[in-house]
Amino acid sequence: MPLLSPLDLEVIAAELRSYSEPAVNHSPAAGKWSAKEILGHLMDSAVNNHVRFIRAQAENPLHIPGYDQEHWNRCQAYQQVSWLELINLWLAYNLHIRRVLDLIPEATLGNMLVIGDGPRVTLQFVAEDYYEHLQHHIDQIRALNQT
Repeated sequence: MPLLSPLDLEVIAAELRSYSEPAVNHSPAAGKWSAKEILGHLMDSAVNNHVRFIRAQAENPLHIPGYDQEHWNRCQAYQQVSWLELINLWLAYNLHIRRVLDLIPEATLGNMLVIGDGPRVTLQFVAEDYYEHLQHHIDQIRALNQT
C-alpha cells in the first residue's frame, strides 16, 4: 500500500510553514475555502478516516456514516486558527495515522466498508484514497499560494 513516509509528511509541513498568514487567509472566491480551511478539511478527513481504519479491522462489513464537510469546517472556524497551529495539528495527526496504517494486519485489508450511501469498498481502498485525497488538497493549497 503506497503511503507517505514520515519524512514526506515533514517535508510537506515545512513547505506549508513557508506560506505567509495573509496568503493562507485568502479565499479565492465567495464560497471557496482558504488554504487554512482546506488544511482544516484535511484534519476533518483525518479524524473521520482514523475511525474507519480502526473499526474496519473488527467490523466486516462496516457501515459508517459520511460527514458534512462544510458543517465540520464551519463549526471549527479554521479561518480563525493560526496557520502554524493548524500545520502542527495536521502533521501530528498524520504521523499517527501513518503508524496506524502500518499496524493494520494484511488479512484485514480486504475488509469491506460502506461509507454513507457510497459503494462497498475495501479497507485498502479507503487507506489509499485517503492519501490521494490528501495530496489533491495539498496541491490546492500550493496553487493558492502561487496566486
